[in-house]
Amino acid sequence: MTLHRTARLLATAAAVTLLAACGAKEDKNPPDIPFAPWGEAHNAKPDFAELEAQHPLSVEDLYKITPKNLALLDQEQVDQIYARLSAGPIPEGPFEGDLFFPKGGSGKLRLSEIAGGGLKGLLVNVAGKKLDLMGEILWKGKVFYRDERLLRNRIEDLGPLKTVGLVEEGNDNPLTKITVDGKDQWLLFPARLYCGQSLLDGRRESIIIDYAFTDQLPGYRRMPDMMAGRDGFAIRDEIRMVRPGLYLGRAYIDRSFVVNFVLYNKAIDEAGKADYLKTGKTAEDCWTGTQQRKLVAAAQ
Repeated sequence: MTLHRTARLLATAAAVTLLAACGAKEDKNPPDIPFAPWGEAHNAKPDFAELEAQHPLSVEDLYKITPKNLALLDQEQVDQIYARLSAGPIPEGPFEGDLFFPKGGSGKLRLSEIAGGGLKGLLVNVAGKKLDLMGEILWKGKVFYRDERLLRNRIEDLGPLKTVGLVEEGNDNPLTKITVDGKDQWLLFPARLYCGQSLLDGRRESIIIDYAFTDQLPGYRRMPDMMAGRDGFAIRDEIRMVRPGLYLGRAYIDRSFVVNFVLYNKAIDEAGKADYLKTGKTAEDCWTGTQQRKLVAAAQ
């Protein structure tokens, strides 16, 4: 092994150690990464192509982002991060998930208020508390079946759903479950996975999580699954990879943006960290666009 290569490997190992040590601190502060200036008016927002050319993210920048500190950013900053990401590989296996609200946000997703706006086809006589419960559970844990292009949502406790009458008894399609980290979790709300155009940034594709035709997918149960589908909220999510194991997502209802979310698999993150810090390269399952993503390589 050459002296140069040894020094580079030691530098990479030091970077991994430093990032791990700083993790707790970063969760309490917004990530220290570059952003373009912006204003509140639509014409004062930066062009995404110019943003990426003038303020590229480095591999180290991506490791400053955590599932927690994203909520310390303004929505414009979250959007600027998303626009500088690519889809990466379609995930495989279980991911932890959570929705988050940008700095100054309400901190609560009230689907009952959205439904009050007159969503077409929404199930009649569903009370507000039932709808708001959907917002609390739908963007939590998920499991990806990459080869089948299928996703199922992991629900740890069916009690709240049963209490408000959102789980049908006696359904011909039995409830199925998965065990993650020693915990049994029920699988509900199936969705189709595919690559498609981002509703925020059309320069390159995102991974789409589409509930429109949930009733045609394996494991579908009319209640509560239909509430995410085309006869309910018509939910369509899209995600892009921050780094292996961490994805940033945007949730849409009837094509209107409603909330940000993250998906995280700690084992994948830790296993891929050293290699990604060194190369900045990963598999891409989706179209990367005509403007190639600009990612600044790690310091050598």
